[in-house]
Amino acid sequence: MLRHCSDARYAWNLAVEQHRWWRPGRKSAPGYLEQCRQLTAARGENLWLAEGSQTVQQQALRDFDQAMRNFFGGSHRRPSWRKAGRDEGFRIVAVTPGHVRRLNRKAAQVWVPKAGWVRFRLSRPVPAGVKSFRVTRDRAGRWHVAFALVPAPVEGPGTGDVVGVDRGVAVTLALSDGTTYRAPEPKDTRVLARELSRAQRGSSRRRKAKLALARARVRNADSLRDWAHKTSTGIARSYDVIRVEDLRIRNMTRSARGTIQEPGRNVAAKAALNRSVLQQGWGQFARCLEYKAPDRVQKINPAYTSQRCSECGHVDADSRKSQALFACTACGYCGNADVNAARNIAAGHAVKARGGDRTVGPANREPQHELLLVS
Repeated sequence: MLRHCSDARYAWNLAVEQHRWWRPGRKSAPGYLEQCRQLTAARGENLWLAEGSQTVQQQALRDFDQAMRNFFGGSHRRPSWRKAGRDEGFRIVAVTPGHVRRLNRKAAQVWVPKAGWVRFRLSRPVPAGVKSFRVTRDRAGRWHVAFALVPAPVEGPGTGDVVGVDRGVAVTLALSDGTTYRAPEPKDTRVLARELSRAQRGSSRRRKAKLALARARVRNADSLRDWAHKTSTGIARSYDVIRVEDLRIRNMTRSARGTIQEPGRNVAAKAALNRSVLQQGWGQFARCLEYKAPDRVQKINPAYTSQRCSECGHVDADSRKSQALFACTACGYCGNADVNAARNIAAGHAVKARGGDRTVGPANREPQHELLLVS
């Protein structure tokens, strides 16, 4: 399976290199079909390449073609190089029911070309009708197999209830009905990171320190992913319409270092804030919510939602007395600042800079796909 990962990464990197040579005015870079023809010719000339699985190599090219489509569509960044030890994985298609066998209540096995039957642990039953699966290896050395399936949406209660969700750092999620959620606190990995930095490159001690750090970070990521899935499922089952802020998390967590000519200010404080934001799993929670409750998630402009009084509508930055307290300077309403912002989000409008309301934007209707993750 490591050989499959190597072949998929090799085909991907060759495709990246071909497209890096393209410049305006030159002939267009080859597409998926042309690259498949080139792959067939290369397999005929190189025995070591022909020994690998053609399906794995072709699917790597198909994945790259989809990545380029996403890049030109504006939804993703440009695909870049894949590195050994970091980007380990491959995809298998044309899966039939005979390629997956259930052994007992906790285990099953899947047929991997040129590798044979591979046993894996069942985290949930493998549904019928799957056509493809992806095998990956994380930095902690764990293997995973994920079967692609269009998920069934989570049904709402049918009561017409509307809820607003405010995302923060001190309180991860605050709902307009007063409910709050906190993401699990990640375990500190700074000691392991220091041990890795002190180890000599190429030594066995560095290899062990690198693996220990990867395992600690994987545990933190697994804990946050589990919390995001459970929390989003609970909210999708409890409310019919869910309104969240349309946050640009990537822009919010950019570095403040600046340039040599214009260096940034408070760089350390901004870096700490960025880490705190990323540890809350805002984006992961929103993605889980969107595919579990399609057509029921609405995004609104977050402008001034934390400065607007949910009782009288007055906007004043001085009303936000602290991280937790909101006291309106006009009507005197007092309450939790995060819950007040969530109530403004639930109302379905955001206040503009010059006053007035902005109505809710369209619901997110992009098709989503679920991956059943088992290891």
